[in-house]
Amino acid sequence: MSKIKLLLAEDEPALGQIVKESLETRDFDVTLCADGQEALQTYTDHQPAIVVLDVMMPKMDGFTVAKEIRKVDDTIPIIFLTAKSQTSDVVEGFSIGGNDYVKKPFSIEELIARINNLLNRSLEQKNADTLKIGEYIFEFPKQVLRFRESEQNLTHREAHLLFHLYKNKNQVLDRSLILKKLWGDDDFFSGRSMDVFITKLRKKLKEDPAISIVNVRGYGYKLIC
Repeated sequence: MSKIKLLLAEDEPALGQIVKESLETRDFDVTLCADGQEALQTYTDHQPAIVVLDVMMPKMDGFTVAKEIRKVDDTIPIIFLTAKSQTSDVVEGFSIGGNDYVKKPFSIEELIARINNLLNRSLEQKNADTLKIGEYIFEFPKQVLRFRESEQNLTHREAHLLFHLYKNKNQVLDRSLILKKLWGDDDFFSGRSMDVFITKLRKKLKEDPAISIVNVRGYGYKLIC
């Protein structure tokens, strides 16, 4: 069984080595980088299955590395490792396409659990390449929504929100849980942002009258199809 390739970018040598060795005991093939430029080049050269990025790094910070990766890859899981704990930092990390955010100090076991969780979710998503939503065809990895001969491109967040709605179709998708997963927080401003994305998805699904996204007040949203 081949090992899972993991890119770890951490500029604290001692911490980076400890995390690297711990992951290697769990059958990960870890490449450790000490700065953002090296991390981005390593991503290009090695095509890892998951990326773990420290935010504060020399030459290029973790957020910038993630932005560059997201230009060419919308699906690879990205975890941020950081001592920064301000809500605005967490929100920024998720808004640029991060999948999880682990604050220092952290336990290795917690990090490994989060890595495995993201890899399992990534596998589920890859196995669901083409989803049928009423008369629409949703190609999640490509972030494309098709209706007969027409095609619409979705943003990264629109695609992930629709994917989670589909996974829970005809059931209520918990508002707080999805906000924390995709926005990183369930505060008022994140909630208003999610409402805007729901409105956008409704417009993009309007060609099939059998499809609706209903607001279940106090609980969340339900995709009916």
